[in-house]
Amino acid sequence: MTTTFETLGVSDDLVQALAAQGIDAPFAIQSLTIADALAGRDVCGKAKTGSGKTLGFGLPLIQRVADSAPAAPKRPLALILVPTRELAVQVRAVIAPLAETRGLRTLAVYGGAPMDRQTKALHRGVEIMIATPGRLIDLGDRGELAVSDVKVLVLDEADRMADMGFLPQVMWVLRRMEHDHQTLLFSATLDGDIDYLVRHHMSDPVRHEVESPTATVDEMSHLFLKVHEMDKVKVAAAIAKGAYRSLIFSRTKRGADRLVDQLKREGVKAGALHGDLAQSVRQRALKQFGDGDLPVLVATDVAARGLHIEGVDVVVHYDPPEDAKAYLHRSGRTARAGAKGVAVSLALWNQELEMEQLQKRLQLPRHLIEVFSNDPRLRDLGSWRPEERAATAVTADAGSTRVAAARRVGGGGGGRVRRRR
Repeated sequence: MTTTFETLGVSDDLVQALAAQGIDAPFAIQSLTIADALAGRDVCGKAKTGSGKTLGFGLPLIQRVADSAPAAPKRPLALILVPTRELAVQVRAVIAPLAETRGLRTLAVYGGAPMDRQTKALHRGVEIMIATPGRLIDLGDRGELAVSDVKVLVLDEADRMADMGFLPQVMWVLRRMEHDHQTLLFSATLDGDIDYLVRHHMSDPVRHEVESPTATVDEMSHLFLKVHEMDKVKVAAAIAKGAYRSLIFSRTKRGADRLVDQLKREGVKAGALHGDLAQSVRQRALKQFGDGDLPVLVATDVAARGLHIEGVDVVVHYDPPEDAKAYLHRSGRTARAGAKGVAVSLALWNQELEMEQLQKRLQLPRHLIEVFSNDPRLRDLGSWRPEERAATAVTADAGSTRVAAARRVGGGGGGRVRRRR
């Protein structure tokens, strides 16, 4: 039998609201978790980024909270904890239209936004609150928020919260939840600190995992390109000019700002996204990028988790990621929810070994192709499928010979990257 939102137990009004948005069938993680969450079970959901986790917890949360009385001032009935401001805004954007069908009020609270607006909304009462840990603690310490009425707690991107040092804030919330409650934990990994949370703060949780034979989504292609330092910006510009929407990652805030200026000099319209920018500036850049008015966004890793921006054709690792986990998080901004996409890494001569280790760790095809900015293939990465090559380099060193054979190049998925008109 085909799994549908109806067969999972989602109510007719929410099914119709989803259909109005063009959402007719559940993704794998939603099919696995929604029924158990609706039944009131504690749920651990493990799936790759971009797999549809927000609706996996959002639909059951809305349906369960809707059966309760309206929230009292300062006392939300459901709390969704997220690691970043951008994710808070995004989760609310997904949940709020569905919650409105049940007359539920939603609020996103996060640092960098005026606190007085958030406190006024809390005083009026909100049923569903999405919060970053820091702002949540601030509101609690000021007496503007109590979590004692929370019936459903969601920990979204839990591993990222642990990586960012937010577990003490999560524990602050758990210690103040006075009544029995349901906990829904969604994460890309369930080990280490997350396993501790599961074992000590969840009640007989049911675990669901979307399995995959590879570490990255099938629809994503991976390219590793060797570039020269003086030509690196031009290579990035050539890639951006050939794609509809490109997300480029820099390791540092200063590097992101510098790259934006350099790309503009190459005729590429670009904006920056990093932690030193005012929240209003960050949200404006995200909106322009999402609307297609800004074709290139240069970001630090603050944007590498949780954001769902439709139609990101290419993710460019302008600076190498810190590790394999960071590569997956960054690359997960493309090829989301069944779409196609390309993740391309740019490496200088002294970063070749780092790229080889990354490929080995992720079990990706081993390749590093030297390119220059005038290479026509850069304008259409989506259709670039380098064939098996058998290049052999022989180096004599103290009577020994080293033979290096090029490996297969390629990746999953396919499909052309949309060209900007």
